[in-house]
Amino acid sequence: MNINLFDDQTALSLRPLTFTRPVADLRIGILTIAEKWEKYASAVAGFCTAVYLTAKYKTRKDADTYINGSVCPDESLFAAITALHSGEVLVQGELILAYKVNPGEIVSLTQGALLRPVSYSGTFTRIVFPEDIFRNNDIQLRADFDLLTKGRVSAKLSATNTVLGDQIFLEEGVEAECATFNTLTGPVYLGKNTQIWEGTHIRGSFALGEGSRVKMGTKIYGQTTIGPFSTVGGEINNAVIWGYSAKGHEGYLGNSVLGQWCNIGADTNNSNLKNNYAAVKLWDYEKTGFRQTGLQFCGLIMADHVKCGINTMFNTGTVVGVSANVFGSGYPKNFIPDFTWGGCDSLAVYSLEKMFETAEKVYERKNVEFNQIEKDILSSIFDLTSIYRSF
Repeated sequence: MNINLFDDQTALSLRPLTFTRPVADLRIGILTIAEKWEKYASAVAGFCTAVYLTAKYKTRKDADTYINGSVCPDESLFAAITALHSGEVLVQGELILAYKVNPGEIVSLTQGALLRPVSYSGTFTRIVFPEDIFRNNDIQLRADFDLLTKGRVSAKLSATNTVLGDQIFLEEGVEAECATFNTLTGPVYLGKNTQIWEGTHIRGSFALGEGSRVKMGTKIYGQTTIGPFSTVGGEINNAVIWGYSAKGHEGYLGNSVLGQWCNIGADTNNSNLKNNYAAVKLWDYEKTGFRQTGLQFCGLIMADHVKCGINTMFNTGTVVGVSANVFGSGYPKNFIPDFTWGGCDSLAVYSLEKMFETAEKVYERKNVEFNQIEKDILSSIFDLTSIYRSF
């Protein structure tokens, strides 16, 4: 099976997280959605996404199977997709889940709707809004844990640690001393070459991506994922950090999603519960206004390349756009537009030139090239988001 993962309308409803990536590149559980499908299909996935992203996220020209990138795989869904014949489309109500064509035949999502329908009645996890990522992280983390560890033997954990239960798996190169892991509440997965420093307390479900580290005295509650090459500290609960980001100091992060290349200043906190216990609203890029989530607990949605100063206070249900730089006293607004600079008193445009200067230094620290493809993507997003800087 050669697969392309296509964006549907969720590429808009998941903004600002999908300004910088296809929907299938969202991380939920341990893996990105694309990585999950690659494990099931034993193939490298391509993407059908926004034109300005295609230099980085390429389409497979030999694909015969197109799968909705907002949908996470499971055995039943994968079996139904595998059973499709060329010219058939798997649907649930109005939702197109997947379709199959002749190898190399490029078919758009609109054209896919004209194929012979095959109905699917099973349940599955689908990501529609940003808050769906932390809401569904626990179930996906458990599924990914089983997917990644089935039939494998964990590396050894140092005897200085305390483990409750037996749902813990270590890849090679893990360093952990004098920490506690409670796997009675869910599995704990520690990726290759990760570090857990002394005095850390972790409750499952929890995943730590390759090359990441947890600093001394950190408290991590369940349903939390830290992606690759990140550093975390303080107190974290039901949060997903995608990778290459730093929340290395004291401060609370809860019911939140943080993108890549973010840096959180010392003693920064987010609220995840309103004082009146009312349901939380989030800024919606499609509506150009706030949308009711129906959630009582909802914290911070932060896009890629965001930086914030020390002691930043994010109110309940705050959305921070791509490449924002937040600092100053008081509570910033609940929507901080992409490529803005400032805090609660005022916001100015954060120019591409200044942003590129910072990004080059940040990438260099991780031994990653900040190349022209990245610059072109960010330049496109800068233009796409100009309207929001007037709010």
